Amino acid sequence: MEQKNIVATIYLKNGQAVRGIDNFEPVGDVLNLARLYNDSGIDKIIVFDLSVDDDEHDKNIHTIKNINRNVEIKVCAGGNINRLEDIKKFIYAGCLQVIVNGAKQGSMDLAEEACRRFGKDRILVSIENVDFIFKHQQQMPENFHELLVLNPNVLDAIDNITDVPYVVYFDTCDFSGITNVLKRKNVRGIAGNFINNPETDVMEIKSRLSAAGIKMDNFEPSLHWADLKKNTDGLVPVVVQDYRTDEVLMLAYMNEEAFESTIHIGKMTYYSRSRRELWTKGMTSGHVQYVKSLTADCDYDTILAKVSQVGVACHTGSPTCFFNNIVKKEYMEKNPLKVLEDVYGIIIDRKMHPREGSYTNYLFDKGIDKILKKIGEEATEIVIAAKNPDPEEIKYEISDFLYHMMVLMAEKGVTWEEITEELSKR
Repeated sequence: MEQKNIVATIYLKNGQAVRGIDNFEPVGDVLNLARLYNDSGIDKIIVFDLSVDDDEHDKNIHTIKNINRNVEIKVCAGGNINRLEDIKKFIYAGCLQVIVNGAKQGSMDLAEEACRRFGKDRILVSIENVDFIFKHQQQMPENFHELLVLNPNVLDAIDNITDVPYVVYFDTCDFSGITNVLKRKNVRGIAGNFINNPETDVMEIKSRLSAAGIKMDNFEPSLHWADLKKNTDGLVPVVVQDYRTDEVLMLAYMNEEAFESTIHIGKMTYYSRSRRELWTKGMTSGHVQYVKSLTADCDYDTILAKVSQVGVACHTGSPTCFFNNIVKKEYMEKNPLKVLEDVYGIIIDRKMHPREGSYTNYLFDKGIDKILKKIGEEATEIVIAAKNPDPEEIKYEISDFLYHMMVLMAEKGVTWEEITEELSKR
């Protein structure tokens, strides 16, 4: 059976998240909402742009770009699409897929053009009835990766017309109805306002669906509690790391109940030795740790947890519990990405806080043409150095080029995280 998805929806009005297509009440910080979906078990985010003019459309595009900078799960977008250029804007903002509106005149022609330009896997269509599918049933499999069915009452008719997979929107959390729908061959997932609610326990929904025989993307451990070696108190220590930065955040302990709870709810749960009780990190402080991975060491007696940390890890208010220096020896950082991020950070600081006599500020003051001219010059120097039999020369020229490239990145608002994300897709 194909794995099914839980899909959240974000509606954008003037760059802000609102409750729905017809309800423009704000629902809080859009990036915090996107990060919550990213960490809480949501498999994909659909963003609907509710703009009515080009200025608002551009504002929403900017927000979508920021959403994609802050999440790792798939993001697809739709709304206010009238030409190929609009589809291109969504894709260039980082969306893996774009949704055309089946109720709009000319949607099939636009979809065919977009399919030729970007590939079928990038194009979806939203429908409320079967008219669009019936009219274009021969073209459907060639041009659409997936359908977004906004009316679950037309599923039988859809299954009789096309085999294109679809995601179904539900108004309410009818668990029995959802389970039956997800058992259909062509259903890829579900969406709905109850899923969008930040209070919804997505991992709990996935666990219930898994128990009902639906294949979901939830934690299925390769090792079980019985496989681990416990200390004299029957506990296993857990070293906790930030999954993005690898910074060590804290050390805690698990018993069997804490271990099983962590896997079940997707949030780090520990056993308090002082209080002799279970505690899920962040239940009172809000500083939740969402599980990204759990790994046992070579002796099976310690767990390494990589987490997405909301807020801070330490009860003192420090980002990490490890901040009391004992001894320290200065060393040269050689981690490539760390070095590039550090240099980029210095360049950004110069841009925000200019210093007299700074070459970096000289480049920013001269503007984009001067920066591009220097990049061209440094690229030429690399070519010349590459013809030199001495390999030492080229590393200096590449370093100069990378520096000037980072100045350009800072000028255009591009980060290393965006570059590495783009490279990872290739």
